[in-house]
Amino acid sequence: MEKKKIAVFYYTQSGQGLEILKSINRPLVEAGHELIYKEIVPERAFPFLWSKNNFFEVFPECRLGQPPFGIKDIDLSDVQDADLVIVGGQSWYLSPSLPIQSFFLFPKIKEFLNGKSIIFVNGCRNMWYSTIRKIRKYAYEAGAHLVGHIMLQDKTPNLVSVITIIRWMFYGKKAASSIWPSAGVSDKDIAAASHFGEIINQALISDKLDNLQEQLMAANAIYYKPSIIYMEKVGHRVFGVWAKFIRSKGGFEDPKRALRIQLFSWYVIFILFIISPFGLLVFYLTYPIRLFFIGRQKKEACYNLSWNEKDKI
Repeated sequence: MEKKKIAVFYYTQSGQGLEILKSINRPLVEAGHELIYKEIVPERAFPFLWSKNNFFEVFPECRLGQPPFGIKDIDLSDVQDADLVIVGGQSWYLSPSLPIQSFFLFPKIKEFLNGKSIIFVNGCRNMWYSTIRKIRKYAYEAGAHLVGHIMLQDKTPNLVSVITIIRWMFYGKKAASSIWPSAGVSDKDIAAASHFGEIINQALISDKLDNLQEQLMAANAIYYKPSIIYMEKVGHRVFGVWAKFIRSKGGFEDPKRALRIQLFSWYVIFILFIISPFGLLVFYLTYPIRLFFIGRQKKEACYNLSWNEKDKI
């Protein structure tokens, strides 16, 4: 069996993203393929734990796809001949995280990715649809082939996961307590992700990456929940309005926009705990009407990895 070279690029703050990748990649290592890990390092580190000010300050640039600074140079000399590229990251504000955006926008990376096959692995809370749409666009602009998308998420109820992620990101409390479950992707789901590596290995051996996503979806590579997709689509549009409103007052860390960011932070709390439950109610009340479109929407969200220039993000 011909051994393949796989370049693995990743950004992680807490370490969870790297855990996910290593679990997925375990069967590839056991099969004898050469995996070379490359960390994506921002020019300025994003804090973890987050403060409220730091967390909301990155919102406008993240939503609008305008990273305020880039990433440190990555040595690509040992992966130029990679047979496959795996990129691991996360979603911030219904978008790829800023370091992931900077990675795909880096001219040197775009040149490297030209003609390469890419798998994107997203470890997130529960909203991923807008992120993969933007990853599709980045792959298209780089001349790369997006052949796989794997998403691991926190599967606890939406409002519960909001509380647990806040406890983790701001206070460092990831472990379960007497009241709350542990935050983030569960250890069980991370361990089970090695099954995706087995599928990727078989696709590499047979040189059949073109239908990899269908095989990954047969193994539940994406947890598709129509009600969450519905809320995300609405939220993504509204976030765009807010991001432009804040940016019109000033760029990243401009004190002139501090009041607008404060208003946005209040809006997020209001939308999460007051409006989103009503949004779910509206979704389920209109579910019989939406049922006709759900199958088509799932196919577009989970199976389609190509970018259409007519799409808007």
